[in-house]
Amino acid sequence: MDAETHKARAVIDLDTVMPGSMLYDFGDSIRFGASTAAEDETDLSKVHFSTELFEAYARGYLGAVKDSITEKELALLPYGAYLMTLECGMRFLTDFLLRNTYFATKYVEHNLVRCRTQFALAKQMEERFRETNAIVQKIIQNS
Repeated sequence: MDAETHKARAVIDLDTVMPGSMLYDFGDSIRFGASTAAEDETDLSKVHFSTELFEAYARGYLGAVKDSITEKELALLPYGAYLMTLECGMRFLTDFLLRNTYFATKYVEHNLVRCRTQFALAKQMEERFRETNAIVQKIIQNS
């Protein structure tokens, strides 16, 4: 943003403007928004995937896209969250191995910590596929 005019000067994150599957957008939102811990939490016992937060977000999201989402996309929403979480974890790990050249870090192991947090979250998502699929179906049936 320009300091004087307060208008945008540049696009920072092309992921937000490029075309792609809605599963990416939903998945990345869940990755961040349905976790009970910070992305760089060092204590993995604090990292939890909240199905309550998943359901709240899914309700709002599906309410907005109900006229454009396909049956296949509906079936894949929980998997999209899992996939985006794994992808982000791998990106953090790759950046750590490349000496932190992409993501901003506060200390040398920061991206490794982030990676571990994402993998812990993905594991919990995988364990709850049955529940998150049921949540999506319940929302669709009630709309």
